Amino acid sequence: MNEQPKERKEIASEYLWDLTSLFADDAAWEVECTKLSEDLEQLETFRGRLGESAEVVADAYRTLYTLSQRLEAMHGYAFQRRTEDTRNAQAQNMVNKADSVYVRFVGAASFLQPELLSLPEEKLEDYRNSAAIAPYKHTFEDTLRSKPHTLNADEEAIVAAFGEIRGAGGDVADMLMDADMKFADVINPDDPDHPIPLTHANYISLEESPNRAIRKGAFDNLYKAYGDLNNTFGATYLNTLKESALMTKLRKYSSNRAASLSNYNIPESVYDNLVETVHAFLPEMYRYLRLRKKLLGLDELHYYDIYTPITKDVTVSYTYDEAKELLLAAVAPLGEHYVETVRKGLASRWVDVFPNIGKRSGAYSIGSCKTTPHISMNFTGTLDSVSTLCHEMGHSMHTYLTHENQPPQYDDYSLFIAEVASTVNENLLVEHLLSKTEDPTMQLFLINQYLENFRGTIFRQTMFAEFEQIAHERVQKGESATPEDLNKIYLDLIKLYFGDEIVIDEAVQYEWSRIPHFYRPFYVYQYATGYSSAVALSEGILKEGAPAVKRYLEFLSLGDSVYPLEALAHGGVDLSTPEPISKALTKFRELLDRAEELTK
Repeated sequence: MNEQPKERKEIASEYLWDLTSLFADDAAWEVECTKLSEDLEQLETFRGRLGESAEVVADAYRTLYTLSQRLEAMHGYAFQRRTEDTRNAQAQNMVNKADSVYVRFVGAASFLQPELLSLPEEKLEDYRNSAAIAPYKHTFEDTLRSKPHTLNADEEAIVAAFGEIRGAGGDVADMLMDADMKFADVINPDDPDHPIPLTHANYISLEESPNRAIRKGAFDNLYKAYGDLNNTFGATYLNTLKESALMTKLRKYSSNRAASLSNYNIPESVYDNLVETVHAFLPEMYRYLRLRKKLLGLDELHYYDIYTPITKDVTVSYTYDEAKELLLAAVAPLGEHYVETVRKGLASRWVDVFPNIGKRSGAYSIGSCKTTPHISMNFTGTLDSVSTLCHEMGHSMHTYLTHENQPPQYDDYSLFIAEVASTVNENLLVEHLLSKTEDPTMQLFLINQYLENFRGTIFRQTMFAEFEQIAHERVQKGESATPEDLNKIYLDLIKLYFGDEIVIDEAVQYEWSRIPHFYRPFYVYQYATGYSSAVALSEGILKEGAPAVKRYLEFLSLGDSVYPLEALAHGGVDLSTPEPISKALTKFRELLDRAEELTK
């Protein structure tokens, strides 16, 4: 964790992703960018013609999805090139060009939905039942569902024209975090002459250190930098809140939350069930914190103590080759096709493995039907890094199987279920590791990892979801949302979710400003619902075997051919009720019981 980051050119090519399945080089990308921008004119040939016949509508759909696939590949390549080094001006310029083409695409397509919805009801019903629309029926019906919230063609064109500057708050925050922010080095008590560089990429690793002085130093230095920029981050997030409120008003939704959930036809009760159920289980969270405090031998538990493993005697590290083998072993219950596809992906350089100077922090998976999936991560050798590899490969396999089984109009999947496959892989990894050891200390170490997944993904993301809801509601009601307001909202939630078991360090009030997902309104709750779904699915895979695996792989292959709640129901999870959340948190309680027993 104290290794100096390298320049990208110093890293062996086998650890860098291979983007040639997208474009041979930047010059080839430039050619496609120009050509695609010109080809967007094809959509204009359908303007004023959608009332002619169902066949014309089907042809418009085909053209739309063909262009969309090309756009996805073109934009993805630019984004990945910028990920490699956020300081790279050429890559930043490519992203700007790709964004411009995307805005032009949205503008060129903006007339389709309002023109279609302006047709007489009887004609729309005829189209719905026609053979020409059959391949697009779910898309067509989803369009009809949006009729009350669709503007006329001219108004949609105006909204689309602002697309290039929408999301500006998130763009500014990203550049601050990934390119401009600098943190003071962390003093290493064991080697004061060689302080530890602090970056976004290694922050959590430092927080996992057994040395409390390192943990506190990393915490203090990181949040000092965020505190110094509190007003700037407050302005960037307020931009997002206001933009969301404006779009909600324009499209006649009852709230920002209702607008966001409507995208995937998710009832607001799903969000409320999550928050209410998690609140009911907060005593289990407090019990976990008491156990953590006891095992760490601390008189006071601080926020910088919540990541470090509770088994002080266990130090686990892995090479990347070892991480790959663990991944393959963990997903073995999912069958030969799944395992061999993962093996092929690893050998084909789907993964950009190590951090380098300027590389985007965090991890993600990206892919389109015109290319293999790719993973960006910052591998540091910890168990968390191995888990991240498993997590992102879950995303990539979800993408791969969807593309393998669905036509272009359905070859993606909604954000609501995007975190399910990734978390199933994480759970399978922990269960695999637990099955391979009888050492109580190692078992406790792994159970702690499992408990941390629950804490970080259900409790923490639900806390984030509450923060978002409160912040958005304030702006919608015309109330203030100053940086001080946001700090207080966040600090109050920290006190609720951590209770009296932790000493609240005031600097934690700035943590909201380093959560990039807040710039995608009402996204984070899906981590919690997704994790709960994943617990049910992974338990079924391990306990039921082949039938559960079959349902799960079919779920991964459905893409956008059905609504996300229907896809989950096909896999065996009913999120229209609180039951999956309650079952997941019951599993948390059982793991906590097991940890306490091992402690004895």
